Amino acid sequence: MKYGILAAIGLTATLGLPAFAANDPAGEVRTFGIVPQQSASRLAQMWGPFLNKLGEETGTTFRFRTAKDIPTFEACLAEGAYDVAYMNPMHYAIFSEESGYRAFARQADKRLKGIIVTRKDAALDDLSGLENAQVAFPSPGAFGASILTRAALTDMGVDFEPAYVNSHDSVYRAVAAGLMPAGGGVMRTFNATSAEIRDELTIVYETEAFTPHAFAVSANADADFTADMQQAFLRIAEENPELVSGIGMVGLQIAADGDWNDVRALEMSHEESGILQEGELTCPSD
Repeated sequence: MKYGILAAIGLTATLGLPAFAANDPAGEVRTFGIVPQQSASRLAQMWGPFLNKLGEETGTTFRFRTAKDIPTFEACLAEGAYDVAYMNPMHYAIFSEESGYRAFARQADKRLKGIIVTRKDAALDDLSGLENAQVAFPSPGAFGASILTRAALTDMGVDFEPAYVNSHDSVYRAVAAGLMPAGGGVMRTFNATSAEIRDELTIVYETEAFTPHAFAVSANADADFTADMQQAFLRIAEENPELVSGIGMVGLQIAADGDWNDVRALEMSHEESGILQEGELTCPSD
């Protein structure tokens, strides 16, 4: 049955974020959490058509969920608050172990790199020019944009002061406005930011590549639901590629837990990763 169409937009009680309401109250409803790399309104605009189609394909209504920032999203992952979640590689390496999330899909033919951007008119020949500078990052636990880029600067012996500005888009805006000399991001969000901002920036460094973000189900998901999700993702990628490009991807493929062993091989602790390090964070409830 194809009854789970996400047709209406409302507000969540606690976060004031866009949310998709069920068209058929008799249908199954599950939450779909998206890592807040961009603003909630932008994410809802990007992901709404995809989640709508996913609901049709699986007979499930998916309620869009994100968080005000990445650390709060991490707190929700720690609680297993999302039935399905799109999370970064380090999130998956940690919360597959601690909260029981299990990957079922990922972007096809993709490796994730962190990037460091500056203004096009910046006189920055190499990263040593960031010595003793403030550098913008989305959050401590953003894998490509923060963890990998911070590690690259540290490995090069560059002393810098991290400034966490909540989202990838906020990084790009801060650098474009000249408020920060440089910032960390990833290619997907860099390409998805507004042309007006992007045209002010240039990429000066790329990190090593790793397995990209995971689509994962919670520990409570049964095997049938997971299999339905995998097949629905493949059908959408084949039959509706415009919906996949709408979320900034060129394809989707089935994933297995072991795909993220390259991230686990970094052997980063919570403290080293920066995940869930900002005080007593809790996951908001509806």
